Amino acid sequence: MNDRQDPYDPYAGNEQQLIGYDAYGRPVYGQVPAQSAPQYEQPYEQAYDPQQGYGYQQPQQYYAPQPADREYGQQAYAQPPSYGYDTQQTQQWIPQQTAPEPQQDRQPERQQDRPAAAQVPEPRKAPDYRTEQFSFIEEPDEDSEDVIDWLKFTESRTERREEARRRGRNRVVALIVVLALFVVGGLGYLWYAGKLPFLDGPGDTKTGATADAGAQKRDMIVVHVHNTKKGGTSSALLVDNVTAKQGATVLLPNTLGVPGPDGTTTGLGKAVEEGGLGTRESLDSVLGTRIGGTWRLDTPFLENLVELVGGIEVDTDTAVPADDAAKAPAVAQGQKQSLSGAMAVAYATYKAQGEPEAKQLDRMGKVLYAVLRKVPSDPKAAAVTVESMGQILDPALNAQTLGALLSRLGAHAKVGAYRTDVLAVKPDGTLTDEATKNVVKEVLGGSVAAAQPGATPRVGLKDATGDEKTQIAAKAALLNGGYTFVEGGKADKTAATSQITYQDDAQRDRAIEVAKTLGLPETVVKKGENAVNADVVVTLGKDYKPS
Repeated sequence: MNDRQDPYDPYAGNEQQLIGYDAYGRPVYGQVPAQSAPQYEQPYEQAYDPQQGYGYQQPQQYYAPQPADREYGQQAYAQPPSYGYDTQQTQQWIPQQTAPEPQQDRQPERQQDRPAAAQVPEPRKAPDYRTEQFSFIEEPDEDSEDVIDWLKFTESRTERREEARRRGRNRVVALIVVLALFVVGGLGYLWYAGKLPFLDGPGDTKTGATADAGAQKRDMIVVHVHNTKKGGTSSALLVDNVTAKQGATVLLPNTLGVPGPDGTTTGLGKAVEEGGLGTRESLDSVLGTRIGGTWRLDTPFLENLVELVGGIEVDTDTAVPADDAAKAPAVAQGQKQSLSGAMAVAYATYKAQGEPEAKQLDRMGKVLYAVLRKVPSDPKAAAVTVESMGQILDPALNAQTLGALLSRLGAHAKVGAYRTDVLAVKPDGTLTDEATKNVVKEVLGGSVAAAQPGATPRVGLKDATGDEKTQIAAKAALLNGGYTFVEGGKADKTAATSQITYQDDAQRDRAIEVAKTLGLPETVVKKGENAVNADVVVTLGKDYKPS
């Protein structure tokens, strides 16, 4: 049955005519109106195909024969819309099929209205492709490789540029961070040192910008070594700087002048040999220190101490000959000489004929330093060592206190945080300016503030008159006035006018009282650095007239 009727076709039941062919060359039938049928496009729709099933088809264009063409026995087709394309140049290949013969049962009167069978062109054959024509898939193309290489090169250059920019940014950020840390660290240091204006750091000069040596905490004792075989004494200060964590030995010459109970000045060595009563207080008045105790160490106990710590090693500067009378063994010269107790005593007390006292004091300092390095670091063990010496100590300095101090000093000596100095004095027994500055103030922390609370003012007297009688008269006036006298020695040159100086503003009134005591005008009182370690220093000039 050739009737193409579709129950869903709006033209069902009417006679249909051939109106064109679809995209696959199949004839298409439909109702043709009286006038020439316009061309139209069928929208996308879901169609059923017996071979493929339902699917979406592209719109099919139908071309109706024009009446005018029938006169010439030709079948013409309307030109489909171009939609912007050149339809003359772009032709669509449509496979052709043979039109079906008209049905016999069609009405005769309708057959005459049908158009003549359209001439269907021969179907276009597909191009005959051969396998070798697709050889480019397997064979590499040099041009394509060049393009790929160029793309890789361009990409690598871009990546390198981006990497360079990224590294540059990282360097800038790192530089900014370093500069910021440097600025913060510098400001922190300046604040700590108290060098920033309007800001007082913990290291400020008034609160300690160059840390005031006198403000540091120190524990110190004085040790007097008595040579029981040959006679003579040697004195030294053992200093534990708790704040700076350093130790020091300050060797005191026997010629150092210290005031006696009657106010007269005597040498330290003589004062110690006479019993040493009040020697510690006299040293405090001269040095401006606070000595915590006195340790009398006779040479036999020093020998025992060296043996208890297992001997010492000392760099000896000279050879010490044996002394049969004193039963002292010989000591060789050289570095790291191992010394027993007897050898250590012989070396510490040795003074060659014509040598200055400072040489013998230096040897004493070496022995004390070597002993401290061998003292146990444990305070209890050090106290046991002190007790094992068999020495009767001063009640003010028991074995526990002395052992604790020696253990701390030994700890400083073992790490090298230790120094040994000889206190330099003038021939008259007074301190030199260098000793006052470098040893008394820096090492001992001696200052006017270190005097015992409630103590009488210490007044130093330096003679610049050149007349010894005038100096004695001024000294007597000060002692009678209730002041503690500190020997200042003689000035390098004479002065026409007297001068009274003080360092602390709190001592100004006392300086004025001293001027009145000596009968000097108040105009001679000035604030300045004292050459003598005392509260008030009087430089006596020729204008002074004893009363």
